[in-house]
Amino acid sequence: MITFAVTLWAWRSDHLRRERTELSVKRLSLFTPLSTKLYHTAVLCEDSLDLLVTTPSGLYVDVTMGGGGHSRALLERLSPEGRCIGLDQDPDAMANAPQDSRYHFVATNFRYLGQWLDYWGLAGEVDGILADLGVSSHHFDSEERGFSFRYEEAMPDMRMNSRSGVTARDLLLSYSEEQLADVLYYYGELHDARRIAALLVSHRAVGYPTIASLMEVLAPVLPKGGPQLRNKLSRIFQALRIEVNDELGALRQLLSDSVRLLKPGGRIAIISYHSLEDRMVKEFFRLGSFEQPNEALAGMPMSKPTPLRVITKKAITPSADEIADNNRARSAKLRVAELREDI
Repeated sequence: MITFAVTLWAWRSDHLRRERTELSVKRLSLFTPLSTKLYHTAVLCEDSLDLLVTTPSGLYVDVTMGGGGHSRALLERLSPEGRCIGLDQDPDAMANAPQDSRYHFVATNFRYLGQWLDYWGLAGEVDGILADLGVSSHHFDSEERGFSFRYEEAMPDMRMNSRSGVTARDLLLSYSEEQLADVLYYYGELHDARRIAALLVSHRAVGYPTIASLMEVLAPVLPKGGPQLRNKLSRIFQALRIEVNDELGALRQLLSDSVRLLKPGGRIAIISYHSLEDRMVKEFFRLGSFEQPNEALAGMPMSKPTPLRVITKKAITPSADEIADNNRARSAKLRVAELREDI
């Protein structure tokens, strides 16, 4: 890896006064980048950018860069004056960052977007924020990352950032039966969460060194086969993954910060993949806060405008053609909101 200086253009108030900020970042140009198609196929790419990009000369943030598909498509829509910042917590994603003078990559979790924009003096100057919350194909298809029950010899890891945090195996060996039951019930929406948790705790002696050892312990609560088996395993693995990466906590932080990070008229587009994420996004866009006013709790009309105007009255889903081309897009839902200019 070599180090080089990149210039990040900063936006100020209502005009594009440029200030140069020299930042040292690491570039992986000595390596052949991962195929972005293999890493991850951008979902609802055109649909999301059609609604997100309203100012080609503006500042946009792709908080889940992954394979770089959304970022590259976004750059194609920006003018020479436009700028894009890309975030991703996975060290593997850095190789996919677009080599474009208008683009700046930061290796971090999107929960820290607000801190970075505060540091650069860009809070309140962002024209658009894009988040694709799906787990990338790279994670599911990399055996050593331990995300998929297809790879039985892998250790149950499930960390988005393989260099930090606890693994799913750590949770299985350290959480109390009650903690595991809560994770499985709330994040996997499993009605037999307590029975599963009891099994996992009572068999800790196996150590869960591999996914095969985990599935062997789970066997008494698993369907014999077919779609029911896959669905049950998917829910169990989803619950553990969400807890390992604190995915809903990170999303909550991003949404909370978005209101102060966007400029008036700026937009936020979120692509979610399961009901827990989608419900959170839908409610936040409706209320503009996680602290519900009394009117909302009572189901009454709001006495004053909320900070966000919902652009997508109904979630946008992939077309049949997109699902045929990329089956992992089948559960995606896109919602977009805009920061009001009149409050």
